[in-house]
Amino acid sequence: MNISVLDQSPISEGSTGADALRNTLDLARLADDLGYARYWVAEHHGTPMLACASPEVMIAAIGSMTRRMRIGSGGVMLPHYSPLKVAETFSILSALFPNRVDLGIGRAPGTDHATAFALQRDRRQIAPDDFPEQLGEMLALFENRIPAGHPFARLAALPGRPHVPEVWLLGSSPQSAVWAADNGLPYAFADFINPEGASYAAIYRDRFCASETLTKPRIIVAGWAVCAETDEEVQRIASSARMTRALLNQGQLIPVPPIEKALRFLEERGPSADTVARPRRAIIGSPTVVRQKIEQLATLYGADEVMIVTITFDHAHRRRSYELIAKAFGLA
Repeated sequence: MNISVLDQSPISEGSTGADALRNTLDLARLADDLGYARYWVAEHHGTPMLACASPEVMIAAIGSMTRRMRIGSGGVMLPHYSPLKVAETFSILSALFPNRVDLGIGRAPGTDHATAFALQRDRRQIAPDDFPEQLGEMLALFENRIPAGHPFARLAALPGRPHVPEVWLLGSSPQSAVWAADNGLPYAFADFINPEGASYAAIYRDRFCASETLTKPRIIVAGWAVCAETDEEVQRIASSARMTRALLNQGQLIPVPPIEKALRFLEERGPSADTVARPRRAIIGSPTVVRQKIEQLATLYGADEVMIVTITFDHAHRRRSYELIAKAFGLA
């Protein structure tokens, strides 16, 4: 089983977005050395908690300072962009880093409605909900199967050919499972957003249609995890992310708080403050415990790979968590 990293570039209280982005580059170098299979960066807009609004920029930087692991987006939010622009951008990245680039595509806005509207080029009306058409056009560009008489046919001569990325469909709903299956795409499910996805993974496998690029179903499950040497220490470290999740459930976005502040918050709100409004799965523990729970998560989804997202206040704790998980699985 492969183990990978999903980095949301968290911004800690008292630090800046620039600090968070530099931490992402530092963590990517470490993950490459530790033996993680791939490293994806997320796309979020207009939030004080997460810094990466441009995955393609970070992928280029990460690719230039790593050697072997796959790099990519988790994901690019396609409704904000033209399919051609995304195809050209990831064609270029694929040429720069051959056989290493993944393009994870998502439908969610990665932000609130007001910010999503601000991202639109044409604001005379709300952008259409035409994700399946966007996805189909982008895949046709990558696969060079636009009909000869079509006005876009010549655009399939993408600048990075013959290199193209490996396209993944991201999701946290049954609809995303259907789109991934119908298009013959590998599927990455965000269990850290929706822990009820095992049945959606089954839908994906049951209706999967083989494509030119994929002959059988392939699933990554992305889970939230924090690891430390002892159970007591990891509970302290995880408190910062638990506080942010509790407030996120209430519609409040904040930078990742210091541990002591988070512990006070959880003491006041109760031990289940981050799961009362919306249940979420959290893998928190020592290396042995975390390995066992990650393996259970993979089994639950029938996943070939587990992607770990970790948020802590102190970047050193995040580094150490990934070091311990790598050691527990013998990645190096």
